[in-house]
Amino acid sequence: MSGFPQNFLWGGATAANQFEGAFLEDGKGWSTADTARYIKENGISMTELLRPTTKADVEFAMNDKEGVYPKRHGIDFYHRYKEDIALFAEMGFKTFRLSISWPRIFPNGDELEPNEAGLAFYDAVFDECLKYGIEPLVTISHYEFPLGLAFKQNGWESRKTIEAFERYARVLFNRYKDKVNYWLTFNEINIIGMTGYLSGGILADGEKNMLQAQYQAAHHQFIASALAVKACHEIIPDAKIGCMLARMEAYPETCNPLDVMESVNSDHMNLFYSDVQIRGYYPTYMNKFFRDHNITIKKETEDDQILREGTVDFMSFSYYMSSIASHKKEGDTTGGNLLGSKKNPYLKASDWGWQIDPIGLRVTLHKLYDRYQVPLFIVENGLGAKDVVEPDGSIHDDYRIDYLRSHIEQMEQAIDEGVDLMGYTPWGCIDLVSASTSEMSKRYGFIYVDLDDEGKGTLDRSRKDSFYWYKKVIETNGTDLK
Repeated sequence: MSGFPQNFLWGGATAANQFEGAFLEDGKGWSTADTARYIKENGISMTELLRPTTKADVEFAMNDKEGVYPKRHGIDFYHRYKEDIALFAEMGFKTFRLSISWPRIFPNGDELEPNEAGLAFYDAVFDECLKYGIEPLVTISHYEFPLGLAFKQNGWESRKTIEAFERYARVLFNRYKDKVNYWLTFNEINIIGMTGYLSGGILADGEKNMLQAQYQAAHHQFIASALAVKACHEIIPDAKIGCMLARMEAYPETCNPLDVMESVNSDHMNLFYSDVQIRGYYPTYMNKFFRDHNITIKKETEDDQILREGTVDFMSFSYYMSSIASHKKEGDTTGGNLLGSKKNPYLKASDWGWQIDPIGLRVTLHKLYDRYQVPLFIVENGLGAKDVVEPDGSIHDDYRIDYLRSHIEQMEQAIDEGVDLMGYTPWGCIDLVSASTSEMSKRYGFIYVDLDDEGKGTLDRSRKDSFYWYKKVIETNGTDLK
């Protein structure tokens, strides 16, 4: 095999709302993530996460003195970023994916002037990365929608939010144009089609057709993304800016044509978002879905042109597991990232029921590259597991090494077979709070953080066995995976 290209971007991925902490510090405003409560009984269920959120729910969380809200404290990266970035540098990171908290820059989301303390914090973080030769890969919006805009105009359902986002993006591009060369607009943009509040700030009060609200919000995000792409190309001509999708690979359960058609439909619902952002127009296959669900996308005259002119430079995506598409709904199911699926008898599963499928990553790489012919970037992949600290302080996470090794092997094969892959940033390179369940015990990192689900612990950092393994992988550019 030809191996990984010499400029391959090895690194790791995080999100501001899951690891920064410093809740409301230095002028930061409230975000949707700050209202995510940890529920002791097996964490927050998927049903709870996907349930429409009302203004009363949010106000309860804001005033709740008894509940545990882990994303408010994260792992305190805000005050420990130098220590953490030094550890990333020790592993040899070429890139570090992080996000900027929108309400840290614009506390209510739509102020005319940004919060200087927030901008200065990210200046310091980027400077620390560049000191070690680490390229920042920055997500502009990653599940931290400003509550001010949720209350004021129901988030992304309002077209007014486009203007606020474009102002925010332009401030970032102008401020960091000499420090950041790789950008992503929205993290897992398709999640707004499942949970409007988490990434879109949509409150369910008075909504008669939540799907209408979510897809209208998605349209506004498409326009905002396209405008951000144009602004990035104008302000930082040599920069690259991409989209980001939660990839949900779904195999037909059988060779029954009905199952195959279910798989096609699954791809349509998943890839609709990247189709718009990469191709620059709405695919015709969505017309029937919109008709069947009484959805009418309200567009302005200039929208189609904005989408055509604001297509992204590359596609990034998360991949954790595959699923099963079946025209029959009965059968054993397994847990998953927001969506459950029938169990695949050929695959093992993680502690949280996520089906481990490295070949599925190669399937996805080929599907996406064949479809779009733009560079691809795997910006999330990893294994959430319960790590055990031994009496001597060591953490033997061979299960994580096995997971990552098997996926990297499939990446190398895909590259050898012609896929243009830019880089790989495994999720949660340092332990952080889970996006879906707000648990700390669901750990992904190469670096262990002494913190439990209820926020108790020293916050001390320690290296797992996978830390040394990944360091060797990067040093050898993927040639030594033992």
